[in-house]
Amino acid sequence: MIIFGTRGYLYQLAMLTLVCGNCGNPSAHGLRKYVTKFTLFFVPLFPISTRFRMQCTFCGLEQQITKEQAEGLLAQPVAPQQQYGQPQPGQMQGQNPYQQ
Repeated sequence: MIIFGTRGYLYQLAMLTLVCGNCGNPSAHGLRKYVTKFTLFFVPLFPISTRFRMQCTFCGLEQQITKEQAEGLLAQPVAPQQQYGQPQPGQMQGQNPYQQ
């Protein structure tokens, strides 16, 4: 008896901050890769299909994108995070308060 089938795998490629096309909010978007592999005796052998999807974490909209679009999003440089709040009085920006 030969046992064969398929199994799905989910890979989280990146979390990107983008403006959602559905809700219009600047929020985190998860870039995910879905791979379906052929299995023989429960051992994954080769991929059958690969899909790329992006999901907005604010409204939950998930849309399929092409491989080229996913590679383009991954190739974008990461912008430095904005710093919120005010610096503490008597402390210079970037100075370690525990180091004397």
